[in-house]
Amino acid sequence: MNGWISFRKTRLTVLLLLALAGRAQSSDWTLQQCVQYALDHNISIRQNVLNERLSQLRLKQSKLSQLPNANLNGTYGVSFGRSINPTTNQFESGRYGYLSLSGSADVLLFGWFGRRYSIQANNLQAQAAQQDVSQLRDDVSLNVATGYLRAVLAKEQIKVLEQQVRLSDAQLDQTRKFVSSGRLPELNAAQLESQLATDSASLIAGIADYQSALLDLKAILNLAFETPFGVATPELAPENLAGSVAVQPEEVFALAARRFGTLKSGLLKIAAAEKAAQSSSALRYPQLTLTGQLGNNWASNYQQISSYQLSGYTPSGQYFTQGTDGVYAPIYTLSGTPVFSAVPLASQLENNFRQVIGLNLNVPLFNGWQSQFNYRQAQINTESARLNLEQASVTLKQNIYKAHNDAKNAWQRYYAAERAADAAKRALDFASKRYAIGLTNTVEYLITQTSHFRAESTLRNALYEYIFRAKVLDYYQGKELKL
Repeated sequence: MNGWISFRKTRLTVLLLLALAGRAQSSDWTLQQCVQYALDHNISIRQNVLNERLSQLRLKQSKLSQLPNANLNGTYGVSFGRSINPTTNQFESGRYGYLSLSGSADVLLFGWFGRRYSIQANNLQAQAAQQDVSQLRDDVSLNVATGYLRAVLAKEQIKVLEQQVRLSDAQLDQTRKFVSSGRLPELNAAQLESQLATDSASLIAGIADYQSALLDLKAILNLAFETPFGVATPELAPENLAGSVAVQPEEVFALAARRFGTLKSGLLKIAAAEKAAQSSSALRYPQLTLTGQLGNNWASNYQQISSYQLSGYTPSGQYFTQGTDGVYAPIYTLSGTPVFSAVPLASQLENNFRQVIGLNLNVPLFNGWQSQFNYRQAQINTESARLNLEQASVTLKQNIYKAHNDAKNAWQRYYAAERAADAAKRALDFASKRYAIGLTNTVEYLITQTSHFRAESTLRNALYEYIFRAKVLDYYQGKELKL
């Protein structure tokens, strides 16, 4: 009686696990959908797009730097106490308002080589930034494919584990009937219950692995973790991947070297560093600039004599003038008070308007070795860019050769696992028939069953590893990542 109660509890647990496994396998996203979503939402890509926009802005600014510089300035204020009147240039005491207007412009006549080289360097840097974004998009696509295949493998492993649980449950049901009829002892049922418990635990672990793989993939996609998400199981044809593995690594490297953004960006950065060095060198030579300035002033206390109010006249007593009749008459001195009035704004602006034009020659003689330092630093940056490109090329070749070797090994493991899984399935079918008629004991049957499911699990691992390694080679060859 206790055995049947335990059996029913075990059956209930199995049904709950199978239902949980079924929900864990719900999916609706394909690899192409995942890749596109990642390209649109991945934070690293969005950051690099901003860097590309900044490089474009630097290029635009360097082009506009060729235009003349022009500035306008205006100042209005109220002065208190003793100060220099900007209109009369005299010291005055008191309170008055003042207005100062000025404008200036300058045009570089000679010495624009530095600016031209700077524009060329910024243009090359902008192109390199575009290649960096392109390379990052490819890298993110590969990372998505890696995470996607891991999730699909975990999902497929759930199917294998679910099948193992169903088979163990069916065998336990059959064994219970044999025990009830007296054909088998109770020990056989206990052994199968133990095996079913082990298989159930493996199924729970498989579901957890699948959920963990989905969370990792969501992180790559920058997808909200609370969003319902699953992966669609693609139709796989391993025989179609043979072409990707058959290509020799030298050919793969030749293809990658022509299209890989890392190498293209490296070449552009070398050229940009060379132009930057030329720009730094040009700044060590004289520069001739044509300058022009305009200015005007107004003061509220600036006055002029508008009239003269006479108060009388007196003979000088010392100076005389001779008239036409020959008679001398004294010269009179006028006395009175001048009448002042404020000079209007328009009149002041008209009278105080000034213009200046000139040439400015700047000859760098000594500036703390700054110009020479900038030039030497630019030369070092050029050599550093060359080394970076060389390192990127070596790393790419190493990765391609390793990927090709891994793909070949994965292909061999897959076909070996396929043969082993086929043999294990035939052995399980034979053992099931012998167990049903009592020719094989439970322990031998369980060993055969475990070997079969281990072979199935190994086959699926080998299959998806083979697919992943082949897709890595496709990535280096510039093929679209799809299943």
